[in-house]
Amino acid sequence: MEYFELLLLGLLVVCGISTCLTKNLLASLIIFMAYSTIMSILWALLHAPDLSVTEAAVGAGISSILLFITLKKLRDIRRKANDEKDKLS
Repeated sequence: MEYFELLLLGLLVVCGISTCLTKNLLASLIIFMAYSTIMSILWALLHAPDLSVTEAAVGAGISSILLFITLKKLRDIRRKANDEKDKLS
């Protein structure tokens, strides 16, 4: 079990660094979801089920959905700005 925990900790560090360094917002968001899921598993292995469920619900669930919606709205705003720019040219 110790090797599995070390593997998860390694993946957690990789996900954290990758989230910060990724230029693509969608990829960064997906890595953030993986980070939250791994953290939830680690909380469960540490016998903290309340934190595990909270991390899964808030970190990988609600926060990710809100960030997906924000990303979609940003892309819509950019698309409208580009359409208006094309109409003016």
